Amino acid sequence: MPLIHTCYRITDIDRSVAFYELLGFSELRRLPIGEEAINAFMGMPGDGPRLELTYNIDRTEPYEIGTGYGHIAITTEDLDAMLAGLAEAGVRPEKPPYSVREGGSRLCFVRDPDGYRIEIIERSA
Repeated sequence: MPLIHTCYRITDIDRSVAFYELLGFSELRRLPIGEEAINAFMGMPGDGPRLELTYNIDRTEPYEIGTGYGHIAITTEDLDAMLAGLAEAGVRPEKPPYSVREGGSRLCFVRDPDGYRIEIIERSA
């Protein structure tokens, strides 16, 4: 069975959708869940909805991410260009890009508006 999506609980749907659009996602649809919540389904070009952002309408305080959560990972062909675009929107990496091993892909981590970590990996040519 394939993995179909990951869900995050968020505190501001428009702010979160805008952040993930900076990473290359597109909002594919919004689905109200009664009067309690709204789900925004995000996907990468050529793929389906892989990220579900759940906005609970009456929630005002931030969520605790917990100690078990790690990150999601995305790839880019040009890490420096992606980081420049994120910087224009006020998003900074946790630390400068680096490689885990000699000759390995460059990567870095950023955090979304609710504090979730996203690993951005530069694809090798």
